[in-house]
Amino acid sequence: MRKIIQLFKIKDLRKKILMVLMWLIVFRALATIPIPGIDLERLRNFFEGNQIFGFLNIFSGGALDNLSIMMLGVAPYITASIIMQLLTMIFPKLKAMYYEEGPVGRAKFNRYSRWITVPLAALQGFGFLKLLESQNAVPVFGTAEILSNITIITAGSIVLMWIGELISEYKLGNGISLLIFAGIVSGVPSLIQQVFSTFDRALIPTYIAFVVLAVLIIAGVVFVNQGERKVPISYSKRIRGTKMYGGASSYLPLKVNQAGVIPIIFAISILLFPQFLTQFIAIFSPDLSAKLFALVTSLFNNQLLYAIIYFLLVFVFTYFYTAVTFDPKEIAKNLQKSGGFIPGIRPGEPSGDFLSKLTKRITLFGAIFLGLVAILPNITQALTGVQILTIGGTALLIVVAVALEIMKQIDSQLVMREYEGFQ
Repeated sequence: MRKIIQLFKIKDLRKKILMVLMWLIVFRALATIPIPGIDLERLRNFFEGNQIFGFLNIFSGGALDNLSIMMLGVAPYITASIIMQLLTMIFPKLKAMYYEEGPVGRAKFNRYSRWITVPLAALQGFGFLKLLESQNAVPVFGTAEILSNITIITAGSIVLMWIGELISEYKLGNGISLLIFAGIVSGVPSLIQQVFSTFDRALIPTYIAFVVLAVLIIAGVVFVNQGERKVPISYSKRIRGTKMYGGASSYLPLKVNQAGVIPIIFAISILLFPQFLTQFIAIFSPDLSAKLFALVTSLFNNQLLYAIIYFLLVFVFTYFYTAVTFDPKEIAKNLQKSGGFIPGIRPGEPSGDFLSKLTKRITLFGAIFLGLVAILPNITQALTGVQILTIGGTALLIVVAVALEIMKQIDSQLVMREYEGFQ
């Protein structure tokens, strides 16, 4: 409570908070404007019965279920960022730009991500509209209507990317994450209303068990999300002239959940790919497309099979993305250059091997955790037996991660101002 009062006492922080809130309100207002020619009731019924599209609605910030002008949300930008990260594995120049050129290189790297976002938004918009047409969730659009809607959808994604970057400049959290967070939180009131409208006294024990389960799961998500292995680092002493440098001790934090929610995004993209593929095959062979679509639909209607495939994909992609973003050999090399070493381990290649083995062991727990989070809705439905009582694992992970990040950012801002007060 004291920190909240401090926030609004400091003029600069108060202004930042109000500006962030203003941009989030602008986003939510734009997310209510649908593209032309949509039957909203039919569309919402479709999203309620489709778990994969429900997941994508999370990453659009809740703007996909009414096909708003912001329907793709930040998904094209996230996809572009993932593509750029993968390209660093293929092109050494891109890797050097991101890891070695400092802020200037990262700014250039992010600029390329923005350029890629534009064609991706257009392609994803076209794919979604065609896929929804095949599901009878939207009417069949003519060529002029398709082109017009794709232009509107692409512009919406670019505007939202710009809003996200503006929010990031206030240093109260990542702007893209905050937009997703706002979309998830905005759906809470309607969920509560839905629960009360379908309230059944006979299910009171189930409701209580659900609340207890939700609290335990939230506590578990916080615990794992904050969990890290601290690898001790020592720095050798160096004498220059009459002065001695170094000799300090520090640690290298290795997070249990190093990959964040990216593996879940990868997994859901793979799950969606067969459905998008059937739409492109329809251009050449409508009969083959219909057969493949029926096969894909029957596979994913089997909830057990869907949950197993989803879990395995998340598990594999957690290892993959951790390997892409965390290079133990590079870290060991940088430690050696700065005179640092892990006590009991020789600098250089042995340190890299040690960090590599340690990362693999830690990632095992992170991969299992993310896999369970991904299939959490299936687990809660199976335990409660009530369709409406589901804990969205991915949504929960995002909300917790963003809330913790905001708290850290606010704490750092307050500490900085307290320090300045002593000067």
